[in-house]
Amino acid sequence: MMNILIHLALLLALPPLLLGVINKTKAWFGGRTGVPFLQLYRDLFKLFRKGYVLSDSTTWIFRAGPLVTLAATAGAGLLIPLGRFVSPLSFTGDLILFAYLMALGRFFTTAAALDTGSAFEGMGASREVTFAVLSEPALFFAYLTLAKVSGSLSLTGMLHGYAGGFSAGTVAPLVLTAIGLFIVMLAETCRVPVDDPNTHLELTMIHEVMILDHSGPLLGTALYAASMKLFVLGAFLLHVVAPFGTGTAWLDWPIFVAEMLALAAAIGVLESIIARLRMRRVPYLLVGSLLFCASAFILLVRL
Repeated sequence: MMNILIHLALLLALPPLLLGVINKTKAWFGGRTGVPFLQLYRDLFKLFRKGYVLSDSTTWIFRAGPLVTLAATAGAGLLIPLGRFVSPLSFTGDLILFAYLMALGRFFTTAAALDTGSAFEGMGASREVTFAVLSEPALFFAYLTLAKVSGSLSLTGMLHGYAGGFSAGTVAPLVLTAIGLFIVMLAETCRVPVDDPNTHLELTMIHEVMILDHSGPLLGTALYAASMKLFVLGAFLLHVVAPFGTGTAWLDWPIFVAEMLALAAAIGVLESIIARLRMRRVPYLLVGSLLFCASAFILLVRL
């Protein structure tokens, strides 16, 4: 029970800190002081205290979009084990539910953007779903590889199945899977080189343009859901990159938190040393992630 409570506490409290680490890392690379680590917590507190403005052309979909997205992302977070601990919800085939919960959040985000009737937000929604068509197959190929290695069809068993060690035949497939999942994580969370969350240029915006008309608590909910999505996908990736633990709860939880913060710092470093890709080249990157994950499964089967 204690581990489940810690899981819930980290799922709810840690995501905004990851964005703070990313922004602080980017500021350090740029020779700036940057905003505080806890800035997003302050922003969310201000937004949830404000009122909001609704257009006459919007319907209930616009108001429900951020709420459903947050609920779906939190539900996906309950299916993912954190570190060496069992997830609060686990059953055979829960990997399919995880993928569809993430898709449900994306659907309501894009539907809320389209509900405004703005061509600008419609453009961002179109880009979002187009890139999702390329990133979701990579996720399912990663499922196939991890299921083959672990012999399990539940996320907890699948992500914990090879923690005891690697055989020579699984190292290369897992490395390829990790590369593909890292690209998928960047695409799903709209990070550089797929998107730049700090830009407001029409030709480059994807996620930010879809929430331009949100304000107050609705905007805060959308930002919080985006940070939680980064946390959930990052926790998924860490099981492939660093699937080790001590077996002691009071050590494994701090290790997991440290790994998540290190992942956020790595994202900040990446965004500091590379530029955003041109929009027409983003599909090539996502196809590359699909090829990485598919090659990992093919290599594993042939071995």
